[in-house]
Amino acid sequence: MDNRENTKGRVQLIAARTVAYIILVFLALLCLFSFLMLIINATRDNNQLQAGFTLIPGGHFKDNLSNAWTDASIDIPRGMLNSFLVATCSSLLTAYFSALTAYGIHVYRFKMKRFAFYFIMAVMMIPPQVSAVGFIQLAYKFHLTDSYLPLILPSVAAPVVFFYMKQYLESVLPMEMVEAARMDGSGEFHTFNTIVLPIMKPAIAVQMIFSFVGSWNNYFIPALLLNKKEMKTVPIMIAQLRAADYSKFDMGKVYMFVLLAILPVLLVYIFLSRSIIKGVTAGSVKG
Repeated sequence: MDNRENTKGRVQLIAARTVAYIILVFLALLCLFSFLMLIINATRDNNQLQAGFTLIPGGHFKDNLSNAWTDASIDIPRGMLNSFLVATCSSLLTAYFSALTAYGIHVYRFKMKRFAFYFIMAVMMIPPQVSAVGFIQLAYKFHLTDSYLPLILPSVAAPVVFFYMKQYLESVLPMEMVEAARMDGSGEFHTFNTIVLPIMKPAIAVQMIFSFVGSWNNYFIPALLLNKKEMKTVPIMIAQLRAADYSKFDMGKVYMFVLLAILPVLLVYIFLSRSIIKGVTAGSVKG
């Protein structure tokens, strides 16, 4: 009787796992379908794309790549380099200074600590569109147009990232570790850089991915501040392609450009996602 019950239980477990795997595979295919269609459309020319939807790849991948890469109206390599510079600097500044602020609020005891925390939370509730007009006016007043500084420096203050980092620190950083470092003569910045930061590697990796993607896809602010052709970023160039004369509009070239614009984001995710699975304690010991 026990053997029958055990066998029945194993069969039910296998059936449940099979159903779960089928659902997961279906959801994965659903998520990857749009990316698959982007790759397929990047292999088709303008006439094939206008003919309608199909899952059969075309034979114009090299032609679309050459047309997009050598387009006279836009400089794709320069645009991707510009976007990569802005996105990389923004993600690094966001992750580091948000972690540093979270460390200060979490570790130190001072009179205005609660006020500082709630003030940052209040700033987090303000939509970026509300302050965008004032920010643009300020950038023009200080002659910061056609400069990457107004696109990079504001990333130092990221309330959402700060809140995530603080919640993460509360769960992984024991105060005894900080006190032990102080007793050993470690300075505050040395403690943060060599002990706390390695512990926060998984959280920093996640936030750097989100920050990089958000900065890479940012169109609104750069479109208002960047006027020089050689300084424009990828989203602005994609918008320029879409706004081209319809008689000269090449959908195959546009799909190829979008594919090229997505590839750096995928590489950054693949590179940083590895650090998410590393052990928190192992990272601290390595530091």
